[in-house]
Amino acid sequence: MDVVKVWNGRNACALQAALRMTNEAFAGHLGIALRTVAAWHADPTVIPRAEMQQLLDEAYERAVPAVRARFALLSRGQDDHGAGLPPGAREPQPLRVAIAVVVRQGDVLLVCRRDNDASGLTWQFPAGVIKPGMRPETATVRETLAETGVHCAIRRFLGSRLHPLTGVQCEYFLCDYLAGEAANTDIVENVDVAWARRDAVTRFIPADTIFPPILAALEEQT
Repeated sequence: MDVVKVWNGRNACALQAALRMTNEAFAGHLGIALRTVAAWHADPTVIPRAEMQQLLDEAYERAVPAVRARFALLSRGQDDHGAGLPPGAREPQPLRVAIAVVVRQGDVLLVCRRDNDASGLTWQFPAGVIKPGMRPETATVRETLAETGVHCAIRRFLGSRLHPLTGVQCEYFLCDYLAGEAANTDIVENVDVAWARRDAVTRFIPADTIFPPILAALEEQT
């Protein structure tokens, strides 16, 4: 396979397997967030946006001939149950994400993500993939800092659910702001970071998609 017409989650994972990289190493190789690679494993049919297509093109073009040969073999052998996985490899684990609801006086921290489809941009709470063996609390604090520059501390667990739109298992935590200036420190995944008034969160995120305990917790703070 000399040219990939359109990258999707399936052939992106095949390239990862051909490079013999872990999720973390592949994310670092491309310069993207770990959660993006995990999302490709979770949904092999997802079509990355144009910027991601270019990054994958560049990674494939830089690959040595042996990697390209492995990629071709893996791509031909893909199916819906083990896309891009070498023989004997374990199936991807279900994607779990830690969600941080960071409060600071009358505000709550939000990030504006780039969507992978035509719906445009979307405001969300900071979130990060929970790696196997990692405590959700650790992922919450670490990923919030990585994408916003904000240090926070867990106040309490708000609950978990399968997200109604993404189907991803989400673990929600109410967090207190500690320090740091909010900034977009993950420019591949996000386009903006902002503090929003707690009573105005539903202007950014549709109320019917917000986990109800979040709304209850924010009301307690006002």
